[in-house]
Amino acid sequence: MATGSETKAQPPKHNNRLASSKSPYLLQHAHNPVDWYPWCEEAFERARKEQKLIFLSVGYSTCHWCHVMEHESFEDAETAAVMNKHFINIKVDREERPDIDKVYMQFLLMSKGSGGWPMSVWLTPDLAPLAAGTYFPPKARYGMPSFTNVLESIAKKWNTDRDSLLKAGSTLLQALVTNQNAAADGEAAFEPGSADAKLAEALGVHQQRFDQQHAGFGREPKFPEVPRLNFLFHAYLVSKDVDVLDMVLKTLDHIGRGGINDHIFGGFARYATTRDWHNVHFEKMLYDQGQLMAAYANGYKLTRSDLFLGYADRIYEYLIKDLRHPAGGFYAGEDADSLPTHADTVKVEGAFYAWTWQEIQEAFQATKTRFNDVSPERAFEIYTFHYDLKPKGNIPPSSDPHGHLTGKNILIVRGSEEDTCANFNLEPEVLKQLLQTANDILHKVRDQRPRPHLDTKIICAWNGLVLSGLSKLANCGTAKRDAYLQTAKELLQFLRTHLYDAEKQLLLRSCYGAGGEDATLEQNAVRIEGFLDDYAFLIKGLLDYYKASLDMSALRWAKELQETQDKLFWDDKNGAYFFSQQNAPNVIVRLKEDHDGAEPCGNSVAARNLTILSHYYDEDAYLQRAAKLLNYFADVSPFGHALPEMLSALLLHEHGLDLVAVVGPDSPDTTRFVEICRKFYIPGMIIVHCDPQHPDEACNQRVQRKFKMVNGKTTVYICHDRVCRMPVTDPAQLEENLMDNFFKERI
Repeated sequence: MATGSETKAQPPKHNNRLASSKSPYLLQHAHNPVDWYPWCEEAFERARKEQKLIFLSVGYSTCHWCHVMEHESFEDAETAAVMNKHFINIKVDREERPDIDKVYMQFLLMSKGSGGWPMSVWLTPDLAPLAAGTYFPPKARYGMPSFTNVLESIAKKWNTDRDSLLKAGSTLLQALVTNQNAAADGEAAFEPGSADAKLAEALGVHQQRFDQQHAGFGREPKFPEVPRLNFLFHAYLVSKDVDVLDMVLKTLDHIGRGGINDHIFGGFARYATTRDWHNVHFEKMLYDQGQLMAAYANGYKLTRSDLFLGYADRIYEYLIKDLRHPAGGFYAGEDADSLPTHADTVKVEGAFYAWTWQEIQEAFQATKTRFNDVSPERAFEIYTFHYDLKPKGNIPPSSDPHGHLTGKNILIVRGSEEDTCANFNLEPEVLKQLLQTANDILHKVRDQRPRPHLDTKIICAWNGLVLSGLSKLANCGTAKRDAYLQTAKELLQFLRTHLYDAEKQLLLRSCYGAGGEDATLEQNAVRIEGFLDDYAFLIKGLLDYYKASLDMSALRWAKELQETQDKLFWDDKNGAYFFSQQNAPNVIVRLKEDHDGAEPCGNSVAARNLTILSHYYDEDAYLQRAAKLLNYFADVSPFGHALPEMLSALLLHEHGLDLVAVVGPDSPDTTRFVEICRKFYIPGMIIVHCDPQHPDEACNQRVQRKFKMVNGKTTVYICHDRVCRMPVTDPAQLEENLMDNFFKERI
């Protein structure tokens, strides 16, 4: 269950319209002197009536720079007076309304070349964007004008030179609309062999951008970019190029050893601010946890690395303790900022996670009996060596511009377990136990600190990613499989109960908990229906869960949701899926995302889902839709760099899938064969259980009729693109065959 609660602030002096919201982000701004509105018709009507511009501020509750701008500007009475005088002010939680965020972020990117949060956009009363930016300081600095100067300048231009302002905004808006309504480029359409050409192009770009020293791609800031890692895993199995596999394994190694990993307890921060993954932006987002849990599980399947399995399991433990609602859903994330002590009133980034030399030393001394026959002094020496801790802190001032981490340490493993063992003449098991004990001591100390803010919003799409991660971790075949699978089952039930309208067969975007052991769940007064990502990510999660459980109800629900997704978001004219529904109110452009970022875009995931569903249900219509989707994005360049997850789907679509048909009754032998198959990373694997005792229950009747048991034994058929190998009735032979094709021992 999600633990703890943040230290209470002083009683508010003012309430605005956001006070009745459910969104944690909007509630953070409910006591600003700014006359905020949520995104609603009342605000738009007032803007039209008074002929005022709208100031739209978009962010999320765990966003550090959103907090900075709130404290500097939105809590300031003088700044608020300027905003209230000249504008109708609207606050949007980007996680709650990604459709609004994505439209205006696209405008910001087109006008400025870069974007981020907080996002600041000025709109006409008809919601057309005129100007945009991100963070603005209260006084001119960093080469940026002050926020009040920007406000007054735009207000003056609106009053004195409205036509030129409208013209500039109209030009960009028209370009955005034209781009989204464009048909697929027929000349760029994929042909047989295109996938291999795009694969070669993408690998060239990735190898060029790969950081040979610290892994990852490019320079700082560095994000895990899990869609890129997923593609490289798949690319290795296609190319059998060990250099490709090294890129992804080294990246997972460096992320796992870096400061971006919470070594004390588990879970990963959103991104690193330094090239070596050491100093980080400390917010922990649910979508990262779900994706990295899956990536480390896949890494384990390919290499049997206990280190990778450990990282995945620690994410799981973090999710269970700190982000889980009592009913089984998972909260959106935790903030980067917190109070250094319970006596403080100003939050600081990293306060919860960083340590002074003395704090660790004192904690070990206070619990010295826990180290058994190792003295606390020696334990401290080993621990500080292993995690590169320094008496005066290990954060270079150049990566800590605000001085929040002066004298502090962020844990990072610059060497390895082998290095530490060699340096102190330790056996590996002794070191492992010592580090576990030490981290548990510090975890208990840390839990006494003021916790970062917990965003108790439960988002359907992100929980779909967690469902995938849990299912892939369960498939690793470890001793905790039952626990992982039970958690996944409870999550699925939560989503079906609380984020699904069974009567209308519609997903909901989010619901809201209270944190801790409180089982409360609430919805917005005006419910927000699911977007493309909610459907695509949950369908993917259900397909992964089916592979882990062989629960046919999950496969059937995936099919039902795919039908709803097609009805709500598919572009019948040009192909591919829009992000928002056709009749979504007050959305000026229906976007189709064309890049995979911190999360894959919905179309990339949908292309894979369609391809897999086509084989489970033996329906070519899914494949035809996937082909049209892929062709819509065929002119994106470089395709595999912008859309690595979609290139993986293209490879599956063109090369075919790996069908594993397990023919036999529901018995221990059948279970054993299925468990062997699950343990390997095979990106295009679908598992079909053909039960001769219940043939009518099969989703694919062609497969059910085709394959038979051999000599009365449970039999496995492995087929690629409808070409099948000889049937296998011996579990050891099956595992040997899979090891030869889908395992790489690390040297």
